[in-house]
Amino acid sequence: MTKNNLIVSLALLMAACTPTVQVQAPDKPIEINLNVNIEQHVRVSIEKDVQKTINQNKDIF
Repeated sequence: MTKNNLIVSLALLMAACTPTVQVQAPDKPIEINLNVNIEQHVRVSIEKDVQKTINQNKDIF
């Protein structure tokens, strides 16, 4: 084998070993859970109500 043939053979072998990347859409739809925002809103509302009640009835505690 000549030097050129060897280089071409090595190049072909290296090209055959390159990894492939495939992008595929998922089978199931993406689910986004928004319960955290709802719970946070409810918690803030309850805390405001409790603070208001404590301010109105300072001798509760």
